[in-house]
Amino acid sequence: MRYSICMVSLPVDFLHDDFAINGCSDTDGEVMYGLDNEETWYADFINSRGEEPQPSFIDHIGRSEGMFEEALEGQRVCKRNLGLRREAMAEIPLENNPPSSLLIYTRDHVELGEKNTLICYVTGFYPAPVKVSWTKNGRNTTEGTSINVPHPSRDGSFTQISRLQFVPEQGDIYSCSVEHPALNQPLTRIWEVEEQQPSVGPAVFCGLGLTVGLLGVAAGTFFLVKGNECS
Repeated sequence: MRYSICMVSLPVDFLHDDFAINGCSDTDGEVMYGLDNEETWYADFINSRGEEPQPSFIDHIGRSEGMFEEALEGQRVCKRNLGLRREAMAEIPLENNPPSSLLIYTRDHVELGEKNTLICYVTGFYPAPVKVSWTKNGRNTTEGTSINVPHPSRDGSFTQISRLQFVPEQGDIYSCSVEHPALNQPLTRIWEVEEQQPSVGPAVFCGLGLTVGLLGVAAGTFFLVKGNECS
């Protein structure tokens, strides 16, 4: 057993589930909180702080002070229990299930030249973990990449998220590739930087409305003059 994971799920209401995960390996670890399978807070052990990864247009859920210190203590407990769980599960054969879904998307709205984050979201695999690699314009890249500890889903499979910090430039092509023992070859998704052109719809409709309005005024003036001549 390479990972020890504790997951607590608490119903917020009939439609939403609030959950917390404390996971670790011999060399890595993660503590995170989420709502409806989306991260709302996680501990960044490299920079010794907590992070809220939601996009800027979403209202962030505030967390209490001292959460990062609690996360450190949770990791100490997790690593202490890892050896015990590994011994208990040493004789259990593993099944291999490939990822059922792989998505790649940006954290924030794309603006050329502005820092952003690409997210590679892998779900439905067993056992954990997966290996994730990134490319930019066909070349492998590791700068600005990170990956969380896999966390379990309700069906017993795992979900894992990798991130790539990048600055979008027109024409750049990025890819996220996932390797797993159940896959014969890596699973890959591609994301291309495309500048969003401004919509011409409002200008066209405004111009058309102005033209129709002017034609209406001209027609009204014509009939008014004709009416006066007849009288």
